[in-house]
Amino acid sequence: MSEYPGDGPMKIGIAFHSTDLAMHPVELAQEAEARGFHSFYIPEHTHIPTSRRTPAPTGTPELGEEYLRSPDPYIALAAAGAVTEKILLGTGIGLPAQHDPITFAKELATLDWMTKGRFIFGIGYGWNHEEMENHGIVVKTRRAHVRESMLAMRELWSKDVASFEGEFVRFEPSWQWPKPIQKPGPRILIGGGAGPKLFSQIAEYGDGWMPIGGAGMAAQLETLRGLFEERGRDSRALHVVPMGVFPSDKKLAYYKECGVTECVLRVPSAGRDEILPILDDFLQYVDRF
Repeated sequence: MSEYPGDGPMKIGIAFHSTDLAMHPVELAQEAEARGFHSFYIPEHTHIPTSRRTPAPTGTPELGEEYLRSPDPYIALAAAGAVTEKILLGTGIGLPAQHDPITFAKELATLDWMTKGRFIFGIGYGWNHEEMENHGIVVKTRRAHVRESMLAMRELWSKDVASFEGEFVRFEPSWQWPKPIQKPGPRILIGGGAGPKLFSQIAEYGDGWMPIGGAGMAAQLETLRGLFEERGRDSRALHVVPMGVFPSDKKLAYYKECGVTECVLRVPSAGRDEILPILDDFLQYVDRF
């Protein structure tokens, strides 16, 4: 296998907005692995305030019921990891600012350790202002909050004695084990629209980008790769992972041409009888791309 993610074929994964009413995520992870999919991602919402002061991200008047019924993704992925062997298990997306970074660092390191290095931490800054505010997050500073949380967790993951002194996160020199199997920590993919603030954070502490949409991606990736090189990082190691894609040959061919390393296809929040035929249909993309 190539050392660099962009040197080989484009991988195909599955994104599933898991709920307590849909197909069990552990069963779906097993079915995806049995069919040869590369990865399996589920999202995070700690809760959904009933206020709709923040519009639905889908652009629809009502927020889909799946947002209200999301299980804890980290427990679900740990359970999936216990009954799978190869498939990568990730969040698409997780919300690091909504956690205490010390306990969250241990939780994620334990997850990576238990899954033998298969955890992928796809993260975002959050769209639901009410949800953030209930966690004490000031919406205007959420990007800075996420950055500090991630840098602080990376310290705990990578150092025998770690400390951090920031605006949002502080802890004295401390021990914390287990360490993640992946070094210096789980792969970090940051989701969002292209822009200097997002790309700066990806280049600083991320391993890849989860873009929103594909328009202009080739030029945007040139910019991001340039920022990687400016920081002394190898731009060939950049992961590019569109999340929740409704696939077509034309779309996936465009992604591959742009340098996408992993395309994650969306399956509905539905029961087994509806999802498995879709999963079988998606196998054509695994074979072709």
